[in-house]
Amino acid sequence: MKKRSNQASEVGDQWSTERGPESVRGFTLLKLRVRISAFTLLELLIVVAAIGLLLALIAPAFTTIKGGTDVTSAAYTIKGALDAARTYAKSHNTYTWVGFFEEDAAQSSTNPATSGNGRIVISIGASKDGSEVYTSVGSPPADIDSNGTRLLQIGKLIKLDNMHLRTFANGSGIGETFLTRPPVPGGFPDNAKIGDTSPPDSLRYFHYPAAVTEGAAQYFFHKMIQFSPRGECRPQNDNYEMRAVIEVGIQQTHGTTTPALSDPANCAVQLTGFSGNVKIYQM
Repeated sequence: MKKRSNQASEVGDQWSTERGPESVRGFTLLKLRVRISAFTLLELLIVVAAIGLLLALIAPAFTTIKGGTDVTSAAYTIKGALDAARTYAKSHNTYTWVGFFEEDAAQSSTNPATSGNGRIVISIGASKDGSEVYTSVGSPPADIDSNGTRLLQIGKLIKLDNMHLRTFANGSGIGETFLTRPPVPGGFPDNAKIGDTSPPDSLRYFHYPAAVTEGAAQYFFHKMIQFSPRGECRPQNDNYEMRAVIEVGIQQTHGTTTPALSDPANCAVQLTGFSGNVKIYQM
């Protein structure tokens, strides 16, 4: 029994001799590595301050990029609406109208809608019987389907928030950018521009929803582009003749605040009156 106890003591002494110093040494090195790899409070504060400074410097750039993306998205939405209206007119041998209205973005949509800045509303209507619906044009202005029985709504109502209709000066040539885009030719070119100061309200207009009477409508579209069964298009819906080029001008807004005419995010959507081809021009 005594011999066994001595053996156990010897084993314990041997373990202490062999393992003890390494264990202590390993623990000390581990603590040292942790201490060396950690950050001090001052270092963390410097890193946070540097990140904040970088964010402050690059935030305007991200805002510009987002603005450009929003305008591009809106332009392609308008292009899609024009293409859809022309396709429907040709495939159904009828007349279609694409109406534009800008309402006050500072409030929720009212009934009837309140005109203002900041939200572009687009609606597509089509003649049910293939006719032009109205038979004469004259004052005072009148709804072409006041009873809500002759027009059909095509697709959903389109709303483009933080967007503003804008009348721009003509482009300078035949380039691919906004500034060098083709001009709208002919006399009174603004009559073929869907914008904030043009064209004059049409003597004939249509409303939304299409299937209600004029008195129950929410939106009235006095700025419009009409497509014929042959795919030809013209601005308005009265006595305006077909145009070689029709233009829809848009800008991004910040709420109801409209940007300057020289804003770098200016965008123009142009379509040709005879072929109905649509093209987008940006800065």
